[in-house]
Amino acid sequence: MSNFIYSVLMALSSLGYFGIALGLMIEIIPSEIVLGYGGYLISKGALNYPLAVISGVIGGTIAQLFLYWAGYYGGRPFLERYGKYVLIKKKHIDVAEQWFEKFGAGVIFSARFIPVVRHAISIPAGIAKMPISKFVLYTVAAILPWTILFLYLGEVLGKNWANIKTYAEPYVLPFIIAAVIIGVIYYLIKRKK
Repeated sequence: MSNFIYSVLMALSSLGYFGIALGLMIEIIPSEIVLGYGGYLISKGALNYPLAVISGVIGGTIAQLFLYWAGYYGGRPFLERYGKYVLIKKKHIDVAEQWFEKFGAGVIFSARFIPVVRHAISIPAGIAKMPISKFVLYTVAAILPWTILFLYLGEVLGKNWANIKTYAEPYVLPFIIAAVIIGVIYYLIKRKK
């Protein structure tokens, strides 16, 4: 782990629950690492598990709302011009837009478990002016199990929390498979209607 990431995690950990939410909102460190470290803090007794879950869900949802609003108010031209400052590339927007057009609003849930698309999918939802209540519902429904999983793994790993990506692989694959199946079922039901 780089010194930069470690320094940011130390700064965030001093903020407690707000640090988890803030770490997920600003997205300069992958959510798995922020939540894994949060789980480690739970194992030390520095944080409470349910409150850490709430903080993680709030932070993750707010991060997605920023992207949704960027799409809603700024549109594609704004994101193509300024997206690079928040690590969103044009190809990410292209893929997310294709998925959103093909699978509809249900992809907001299922895409949250798929790398690259998981963050960018909020952008076409905003561009398409998806109702915000529906967007938040699907987003929270996906962020909740993700947050619970990575906080739990960080807690179980304790001092070895930095190896979370390696330990998480067997758990993340079923999430991805289930998300794809749910997305396909949603798409088929929508198409049949």
